[in-house]
Amino acid sequence: MIIEIKYIHIDIGVVAIRKPVLLIDDTENSRLAKEILENKNIEFVEYHIRKFEENCCVDLPTTRAPALFAPEGIFRNLGGIREYLTVEKKSTTSEPGESAYW
Repeated sequence: MIIEIKYIHIDIGVVAIRKPVLLIDDTENSRLAKEILENKNIEFVEYHIRKFEENCCVDLPTTRAPALFAPEGIFRNLGGIREYLTVEKKSTTSEPGESAYW
């Protein structure tokens, strides 16, 4: 008896660039943070801090909005978000890192 095992090879090529996640609340600083990123044509995912309370089990007492979670690091407040604009963005042409799953 002969059993033939075939493997499927899929070449994905370049991994898509992950968008940073902007954690916001209802303050003026969060509105300004969104405006800064939009004016620089930076794509991001917006996540309101209230969703943690509604969809999860706890609030985030130590995390303050606005905060930007990106592959290059965590950038807090307006100063941090402005700093993100100057940071060299990571290349995604290789295997995804462990942060690709958060």
